[in-house]
Amino acid sequence: MNIRIRSSWICTASGIAALSAVVMLRSLSAAPPAKLGERFRQLDVNGDNILTPQELKDARIFQLLDTNSDGRVEFAEARKAVQAGALQGVVEDDSETAAAGSPPKPVADPGPIRRGPARLIPGDHGVGRFVPDTEYRTLDGMVHRLSEFADRQALVVAMTSTSCPLSLKYLPTLKSLADEFADQGVAFVLVNPVDVDKAADMQEAQRQLGDNAFYVFDPQQELARAVNAQTTTDVVVMDASRTVVYHGAVDDQYGFGYSIDEPRERYLRDALTALLSGKAPLVEATDAPGCALDLEPVEPNSAGVTYHREISRLIQRHCIECHRDGGVAPFSLETYDDVVGHAPMIREVLQRGLMPPWFAADTEDRKPGVSGKWLNDRSLAESEKQTLLSWVAAGRPEGDPKDAPAARTFSDGWLIGKPDAVFGFPKAQRIKATGTMPYQNIRVETDLDEDKWVQAIEVRPGNRAVVHHVIVSIRSGRNRDSDEPVDPTEDERQGFWGIYVPGNSTLIYPDGYAKKLPKGATLNFQMHYTPNGTATEDLTEMGIVFAKSPPQHEIRVAGILNGRINIPAGADNHPETASLRVPADVQVLAFLPHMHLRGKAARYDVVSAGGTQTVLDIPRYDFNWQLLYRLAEPMNVSRGDTIRFTGWFDNSAANPANPDPTINVKWGPQTFDEMLLGYVEYVVPELHLGKSVVELRPEQLREAARQGDQLFRRLDADGDNKLTLQEVNNPAGEGRRSLDRLFKRLDVDASGDLTREELRELRKIAAERR
Repeated sequence: MNIRIRSSWICTASGIAALSAVVMLRSLSAAPPAKLGERFRQLDVNGDNILTPQELKDARIFQLLDTNSDGRVEFAEARKAVQAGALQGVVEDDSETAAAGSPPKPVADPGPIRRGPARLIPGDHGVGRFVPDTEYRTLDGMVHRLSEFADRQALVVAMTSTSCPLSLKYLPTLKSLADEFADQGVAFVLVNPVDVDKAADMQEAQRQLGDNAFYVFDPQQELARAVNAQTTTDVVVMDASRTVVYHGAVDDQYGFGYSIDEPRERYLRDALTALLSGKAPLVEATDAPGCALDLEPVEPNSAGVTYHREISRLIQRHCIECHRDGGVAPFSLETYDDVVGHAPMIREVLQRGLMPPWFAADTEDRKPGVSGKWLNDRSLAESEKQTLLSWVAAGRPEGDPKDAPAARTFSDGWLIGKPDAVFGFPKAQRIKATGTMPYQNIRVETDLDEDKWVQAIEVRPGNRAVVHHVIVSIRSGRNRDSDEPVDPTEDERQGFWGIYVPGNSTLIYPDGYAKKLPKGATLNFQMHYTPNGTATEDLTEMGIVFAKSPPQHEIRVAGILNGRINIPAGADNHPETASLRVPADVQVLAFLPHMHLRGKAARYDVVSAGGTQTVLDIPRYDFNWQLLYRLAEPMNVSRGDTIRFTGWFDNSAANPANPDPTINVKWGPQTFDEMLLGYVEYVVPELHLGKSVVELRPEQLREAARQGDQLFRRLDADGDNKLTLQEVNNPAGEGRRSLDRLFKRLDVDASGDLTREELRELRKIAAERR
C-alpha cells in the first residue's frame, strides 16, 4: 500500500474511492500486528490517529470498527476489532462488488447528532466590522436606532424566538446577564426575526426580561441582517462605535442534542468583561447552535469600502499593537494619512504573507470559516486580506469620519494589573547605535524566602524600540552562580519562565493553573537587542501576580533540544532533530520553536504506537518573530509517546541572513551560532504539586548512570542541586526497600540526599551488576 492509493481514495470518483478503501481494509484485516499501524495511517487522511466517517466512507464497516459507538475509531479500537475478525466476511463481499464495477451506494455524512459551539475565524464571522445605524421597532411601537446607544460602553444584540426550544432555554440566561451588566453601561436588545411567532408569546418574553432589556420584533429581518445573524441564539457584542467585538454563542450550556447543568464556557460574559476592561475577548467568534436563519447579510461591495468604516477597524485589530507611536514597529498606522502613506508596503507584506506575523500552517482537515487549533492566531482572514488589498487598489477612499471607530488606547501601566512583585535589572543596559549585539544575559535575584505560585507574568521592556525579544528562565544547579553556563544547554532544557515578543508580553493563566517560582530563585533575562541608529539604554523588568491559593495544575515548560547539531557549510536544507520521551500522561498547552539566523522551517510531531501526528508545522520560520503558539484546547499526550522537534537550516550563501556560509555550524548561544530548541508548555494531570514527573524504579537507576546529569536535573524537583529519596518518587513495597538500600549506599556522607558526584557512583554499581 502506498501514497498513490491513498491519493486516489481522496480525489477520484466514489466507486474508485470505495475500492481503494476496501483494498486497504482487506490489507488491514490480513496484516500482521506490526503492520496494523501502517495500514491505519493510510486510512487516516488527516493524520490525527482517529478514523472518522468522512475518512472511512463505508458506514457498515465503520460501525463494525466503532465498537464503543462514539462516532470515531481509534487505533487500539480498530486493532481489537480486526483481530477479532469483525471485517472478514464484509470486506470480501464489498471487494467483489467494487471489482465488478458496481460501487457501493454513497453514504451521506450528516455530521454528529450532539453539537455545541465551535470556534470560528473572527474576521470571516464579522468581528471588527462596522454595523450600520439600523432602525428598529420595540413591542410598544416605538421606533429607535442603534445610534441611540452611543453613550453606552457596549451593546448586545441577541437573536431570540418564542418557537425555538434553544432560544427559550437561553431567555433566563440573557435576562440574568442583562441585569448583571446594567449598571456597567451595557445595553441588551433581543431581536426576534421569526415572522410567524405570536405577539402574545413575545409580550410574555418581554415581561420575563424586565426593564434591563428591549424586545424587538423584526419580521422584515432588517436588524438581524445588519448584524449578520445566523441562528436564533446568535449574539453580537458591539462597542460604542458599533464595531463588532464578539459574534457567537451565549455559552455552551445548551446545544443540539444535549444540555448540562452549568456552562463550561461563558463566551458572552467573558466578552463583555474583556470589553469593559479595554481588552479583546479571548474567544471572539463561535457558531451558535439554534434554529437556523436564512438571511443575506448587509455588506458593502469592494468599491464601497472606506478607511473610516472598514479599513481603520482592520488596522486596529491586526496592526497598531506594534504600528503606533512608541510601538516596536518602524512606522505608525494610527491615522488615515499613515495608512495611505504606507499603502504600497502594506500591499507587499500582505501578498508575501509576512504580516501580520503568523507562520503556523493550516491543517488539511480545517473546514472553511472554522477557526484553527491556535488560540492566539494572528493571521488575517482571507476576506479581511482581500478587503484591504481591494481598498488599496481602489484609490484608498477615506469615507465619512463619523463612521470611524473609537480610538484604541494603550495603557502605560501593567497589563496584568498591579503586580505582587516586580523584578528588574540592577543597572541599565547600554545599547549601541548601529550594527548587531550578541545576546545579553542579565541575572536578577528574587530573594524570595519561600516558594511562590504565580498566575500572571508580564515582561516589560524599558525601551521597546530596541528590544527584539526576551526569554526569562530560572537558573539553578551548577549554572546558578555562573556568568557563563557550566552546561551550555541547561537553562534551555528547563524551558522559558517568562517571554516578551512584540505584541505578546504576558502569560496569564486561568484559575487553578500556576507556575512555581522557587525560594531564592535567580532569574536570567536573555535579551536580544536590535540597535536602531541611536545609542540608548534599557531597563527591562518583569511583574508577577501570585495565585490566591495553590493551584490544581502546575504549569511546566520543557526544552526539547539537540546540543550536538552540526550543520554543514553550504547546506541549504539541512535537517536536525531532537526528541523527548514523555514520562507521564500530560496535557500540552503551547509550543515555542527557537532557532537562529539559519533556521528555515520547523515541525513538532507526536510519535505514538498508533503512528505519527504533526501538531505544529512551520514551513517558513522567521528568527525575527519568536512566537508562542497556544492551543485553543489542551492536547493529551500519553506516557511513552515521544514529542519530536525537527528543524531545517539554510547554511548556504543564498540565505542573506547567514553570518558565514563557509563554516560548519554547531550549537551556541549567539545569533551567529545555531540552536535546535523546541519549547513545550504543559501540565501533568493528577500530579502532586512540586513532584517530579519521572518515576524511577530500582532497575532504572542503572540507566541513570548512563543518562548522568540530564536525569539528575529532571528528578531534582525543587532545583536545590540535591536529590532526595522523595524526589526519586518510587512506589512502596519491595522495590522501595531495594531503592532505600541503593540510596543509602550512594549517600556516602549520610546527609539524606544525593549530590551529582554521589549519583555518579551509579556507574560503579552498574558495572558490578553486569
